[in-house]
Amino acid sequence: MKELIRIDNGITRHPLWRMAEPLNMVINAGEQIAIAGDNAAGKSRLVETILGHYPLLMNEVKCDFSPSPLKMVSENMKYISFRDSYGESDGTYYYQQRWNRHDIDDSMPTAGSLLQAAREQAAASMAASGMLPADIETENQRREQLWQTLTSIFKLDTLFGKFIISLSSGELRKFQIARALISNPRVLIMDNPFIGLDAATRGLLREVLETLTRELGLTVILVLSKTDDIPTFITHVLPVEGLRLKPKQTRQEYVEHHAKEVYPGLDTALCQWIESRPAKQLEAFYPQDGGEILNFHDISIRYGEHVLLNHLNWCVREGERWAVSGENGSGKSTLLSLVCADNPQSYACDIELFGHQRGSGESIWEIKRHIGYVSPEMHRAYLKNLPAIDIVASGLNDSVGLYTRPKPADRQICLDWMNVFGIAHLADETFLKLSSGEQRLCLLARAFVKNPELLILDEPLHGLDNRNRKLVRDVIEAFCRQPHKTLVMVTHYAEELPTCITHHLYLKKPNKKV
Repeated sequence: MKELIRIDNGITRHPLWRMAEPLNMVINAGEQIAIAGDNAAGKSRLVETILGHYPLLMNEVKCDFSPSPLKMVSENMKYISFRDSYGESDGTYYYQQRWNRHDIDDSMPTAGSLLQAAREQAAASMAASGMLPADIETENQRREQLWQTLTSIFKLDTLFGKFIISLSSGELRKFQIARALISNPRVLIMDNPFIGLDAATRGLLREVLETLTRELGLTVILVLSKTDDIPTFITHVLPVEGLRLKPKQTRQEYVEHHAKEVYPGLDTALCQWIESRPAKQLEAFYPQDGGEILNFHDISIRYGEHVLLNHLNWCVREGERWAVSGENGSGKSTLLSLVCADNPQSYACDIELFGHQRGSGESIWEIKRHIGYVSPEMHRAYLKNLPAIDIVASGLNDSVGLYTRPKPADRQICLDWMNVFGIAHLADETFLKLSSGEQRLCLLARAFVKNPELLILDEPLHGLDNRNRKLVRDVIEAFCRQPHKTLVMVTHYAEELPTCITHHLYLKKPNKKV
């Protein structure tokens, strides 16, 4: 059997990025691979090594991409990382930018322009490959058919005119996947490809990947923390545990072994600690018991000709626990940005928060001091390489981008919440050195650290392994058993919802432009 990728006794040159043991791995042509393991197990290190981003001391990665006419690894292997689901991380993005359209100038690219540029680059690479004109024509026809298929599956035509910064997390995921597939690579590596996608799109993505593996000879390598997401077209699994690559298994062997695992969830003592948090003194700004926390009256939000929310009426009372769902681009995150005072259009809407009309003289801090919040946009905004505990402490002051070392009393409460999420040992580690799953747990601790009255969780379990997903659900359950607690949670996975959910809001994507 032809070997596609091989590593023998691979040791990364830089000690910081080494695995615990030398790497030995073979991926054969025709195999479809899942790299599976817990958060911080070493999955991303393995992928970066395969891609050649972490050079080895000796015995470099061996690749045989024939019969592809393209020679460079970067042309034959495309990688979509976890952070790519939040768009272009170029350092210029700030947290509320997605909703502040006046800060988007004409130089900001649209999804359509970037996709067209990717198509042109793919055509140029093919033209420079030395292929015969007839072969190039055949290949271009295949790529055009692929483009039409991707456009249909991901509804790319609805994204063409949108600025890249304006796409929802799910729309960004579709964009990144389509841009990677346009070049028809020999190997496609995707980190948690199904996060941020609604159920229908997840199913379509599985189907298109299976079709591409069968008809175009594409080798797919999926990097998965949520191991019940392993599609049926995957043939083999490379398990990663404790920075060690374990022997390759068939998909069936791996699934049967992990089906027996039982995850412990939240420790009883920590559960009791959460439930016994001292109640805060609620000032006059906060409504009385059972009062209205949120009240949206006939709310419509549009950007140019695109309608996101269309005549929405929604009331949330204290103590209710809402699940918000809907297809990608239906306005879920925009809805939450109105609640959190991050969207400037909120002041032109008929919205009541905590019993007060928006724009009636309240400060943004009077609103935010009652809210704990985490979202894909927030994860994307945290690019500062500061100690993890400073990131958690920023939740005490509702800051994104303004950081101070926490006072001793504040440091202890930060450590306590980091302990709840199993990351207290990472308090002094810098944020960007953490795995994506550890970063998400850090941002979750930030949302809980001030024990807020209103907890808003937008896709909170993104990128978490099975153990941590159960842990976070248990934390949410314990938190909601306190008095004066209200929950709004967005997810595309029904099984991620805690059992305390009392109400559901499903947003439909508007079918018209204005």
